[in-house]
Amino acid sequence: MPIYVKDQKLLQALIENRKRSASYAGAFLVKDEEGTDPNIVTGSDSEKSIDDLKGEDLLKRLHEVGTLAQITSIQGDQVVLLGHRRLRITEMVEEDPLTVKVDHLKEKPYNKDDDVIKATSFEVISTLREVLRTSSLWKDHVQTYTQHIGDFNYPRLADFGAAISGANKLLCQEVLEELDVYKRLKLTLELVKKEMEISKLQQSIAKAIEEKISGDQRRYLLNEQLKAIKKELGLETDDKTALSAKFRERIESKKDKCPPHVLQVIEEELTKLQLLEASSSEFNVTRNYLDWLTVLPWGNYSDENFDVHHAQKILDEDHYGLSDVKERILEFIAVGKLRGTSQGKIICLSGPPGVGKTSIGRSIARALNRQFYRFSVGGLADVAEIKGHRRTYVGAMPGKMVQCLKSVGTANPLVLIDEIDKLGRGHSGDPASALLELLDPEQNVNFLDHYLDVPIDLSKVLFVCTANVIEMIPNPLLDRMEIIAIAGYITDEKMHIARDYLEKNTREACGIKPEQVEVTDAALLALIENYCREAGVRNLQKQIEKIYRKIALQLVRQGVSNEPDQEALSVTANEETSSGDVAAAKDEILKDSAMEDASVTNNIINRASEEANEVNLANEAVVHEVHTTEAPKTDSVSEDKDTDGAKEGAGDKAIEKVVVDSSNLGDFVGKPVFQAERIYEQTPVGVVMGLAWTAMGGSTLYIETTRVEEGEGKGALVLTGQLGDVMKESAQIAQTVGRAILLEKEPDNQFFANSKLHLHVPAGATPKDGPSAGCTMITSMLSLAMGNPVRKDLAMTGEVTLTGRILPIGGVKEKTIAARRSAIKTLIFPSANKRDFDELASNVKEGLEVHFVDTYSEIYDLAFQSDSGTETS
Repeated sequence: MPIYVKDQKLLQALIENRKRSASYAGAFLVKDEEGTDPNIVTGSDSEKSIDDLKGEDLLKRLHEVGTLAQITSIQGDQVVLLGHRRLRITEMVEEDPLTVKVDHLKEKPYNKDDDVIKATSFEVISTLREVLRTSSLWKDHVQTYTQHIGDFNYPRLADFGAAISGANKLLCQEVLEELDVYKRLKLTLELVKKEMEISKLQQSIAKAIEEKISGDQRRYLLNEQLKAIKKELGLETDDKTALSAKFRERIESKKDKCPPHVLQVIEEELTKLQLLEASSSEFNVTRNYLDWLTVLPWGNYSDENFDVHHAQKILDEDHYGLSDVKERILEFIAVGKLRGTSQGKIICLSGPPGVGKTSIGRSIARALNRQFYRFSVGGLADVAEIKGHRRTYVGAMPGKMVQCLKSVGTANPLVLIDEIDKLGRGHSGDPASALLELLDPEQNVNFLDHYLDVPIDLSKVLFVCTANVIEMIPNPLLDRMEIIAIAGYITDEKMHIARDYLEKNTREACGIKPEQVEVTDAALLALIENYCREAGVRNLQKQIEKIYRKIALQLVRQGVSNEPDQEALSVTANEETSSGDVAAAKDEILKDSAMEDASVTNNIINRASEEANEVNLANEAVVHEVHTTEAPKTDSVSEDKDTDGAKEGAGDKAIEKVVVDSSNLGDFVGKPVFQAERIYEQTPVGVVMGLAWTAMGGSTLYIETTRVEEGEGKGALVLTGQLGDVMKESAQIAQTVGRAILLEKEPDNQFFANSKLHLHVPAGATPKDGPSAGCTMITSMLSLAMGNPVRKDLAMTGEVTLTGRILPIGGVKEKTIAARRSAIKTLIFPSANKRDFDELASNVKEGLEVHFVDTYSEIYDLAFQSDSGTETS
């Protein structure tokens, strides 16, 4: 065993001893420090501290029993020792180097023929043989031992087994100190058995690692061989060749329609792809670039529909009203039919939420037989979403238009750009400016995407944009679009939409049959007037869904189940076809009759709102009769149905039909959200009804004026009602104009000079602003000044100048609808708005007496004349 000696004095003594004929030294194991675990490895400097120990201190740290070792060689500070026999220290002779007296120990006498000793030794030998099979290092130990020591006997076998085992040093010391041969063999057997278990564990670990490495290598080699074999047989090409073939196959079918400059770029990129290594980053960039270039529909256009009647039918199927939008699309189709080809256009639909701007886009695409693609730009703040990223960036992608063309597969889709008035602006640029190129008919012929870097022709694309407030769209972008305003739906239109679309779809979605429920016209009218006054129909749809959900729960609690039985499902194809034709014909007849009788329906609604009390009493009587009478006795039709059902053996019990009327509407949708806007049946002195535009579509409001204080020179004006700055200025102008008119009409009336006036516009919690209430304010003040109330059922709107001229206002349709809702018969508009009023649908204008004025003097004559002297305009 090699020993490294760091103590130079001890090393010198060993060298001198080596020069003698029989050079020997004593080797003793050092004890561990007190309080330390010999099995735990620490980073302490214990060896250094042992070298520092001398004399008595060192002697105390040594085990008493050691080995007489022969010094075979000394090379530098390495001393090679060969053990011979056991020693025990008796006393110290010299401290430095430590020299001691020793006793030579011999084994206790033992019987060679003892069966137990023989058996133990044989077990040690067999265990050693098993260990020697696994470790070649141990074979060298055996050869070295037999060369220097000689043949084995029982004590030597025990010593050899303990020596070559990798056991704990204290266990080996225990073997060294044991003089009983049998006990020593037992201790050695334990050590060797433990070594065998360690050797087995080592083998299993080595085997697992080897299997893993060899399995991966084997799989890799087999794959490489398979590739080589397939390549030799021509069954498969390498990755680059396969990619190039795929890209060439894609572009082959489009070669005639693809622009030459695009083909040139594709050829250059394919050549570059062959020169690049598949592991390089540039290879992936080029592959993705070619993938986008070859997948786009270069020159591939879908066959368009130029049949105006077919398009009209499709548009009417999906949406009621929206005549302006439908007319514009039909014009687009008509121009395309005459030219033989169609060009792209940029149309912007503006209007309040819920009027069908987004859904009409899909219907337009269906009518034109074009592919449809929608993306929203609300909150978009990154120009790269429209123009794409540069290819040099990691994860670069083309813009939305290129993604659109890939998705639809044609070069002439209908693209709906939603919420264009809500574009954001961030650190990545201004998307509104990026849209200028996309939405310009002169520029989008050669639209350049940053990623593709080749011009794309978007001139055939029909762009339809939607916006709520066009004032939020930047002017350069607004200038490129054709604006079609969708003001909203009147009550009559909402009734049609609810009946023909919303109610039908909701009933199917809830799984309710038409014969199980009836929602009366009075209930729908009350729902529209008192719950859903906004311009769109989104809230109306929610309320109808709410009604049908409650009806579904009510029917289920009564034990109704609309699940189809097996007999109902087993019908012949002929029966399905015939019933479908009959149903389609019936729907067409009902639809045509509904379109032709729009005016009749309008008259019914007006009459229902005028005679509300009589209708409610009648409806209550009908509902009472339905709920208190047994279902089979309600009418002959239900009796026939029940009789037929009994004959067929259905066995279902008669379920009472659910009727929703204006009297029980509150049970389904709660209390009304809106109250009647009309406060006065006959407007008192100083009160005039005005018309206002709101986000809900329009409303009527009262302007009230009263005298607070009277006295010489007390003339003043107090304003309340949360009025904006423009409206406050309108009130000041109204006081000045009203004073001038009163002076002209009644020169002796000093009302404005001596009266402190208070002008209020209910409701006080609603902010109001705008110039269109000017003429209404003047009329309210003059009514109070002259003590003369205005005509019954009169409403007016218009901005007034200091000279009494009436200027045009906005929101004519919304204000007209609001007046109809409040049962107003006479309206006063500025003359400049006559064209706006004339463009309204006939059912909106029907039954209204409308006057168009240029100066306030004309309003004065109309507002304060007697009801009997009215003339229809």
